[in-house]
Amino acid sequence: MKAVVTVTLKPSILDPQGEAVAQALKNMGVSGVKSVRIGKHIELELEGGDEKVVRAKLEQIAKELLSNPVMENFHLDLRAGG
Repeated sequence: MKAVVTVTLKPSILDPQGEAVAQALKNMGVSGVKSVRIGKHIELELEGGDEKVVRAKLEQIAKELLSNPVMENFHLDLRAGG
């Protein structure tokens, strides 16, 4: 089973890296970009099993290791078959 965890800063948290990219886009002459937020994309290959058990394990991993719950949100996407 393949899992994708997307971690993003909470909307209330400033994103200086995103702001730098937004400014660089302006400097390049790119228009129409209102804002940029930078996050993390993490892929995990997991052994098969009960989807509820795998999802619970993945939530624990995301909360305790892959994200900072004070500053970040995460989204899980499980895909069968890898």
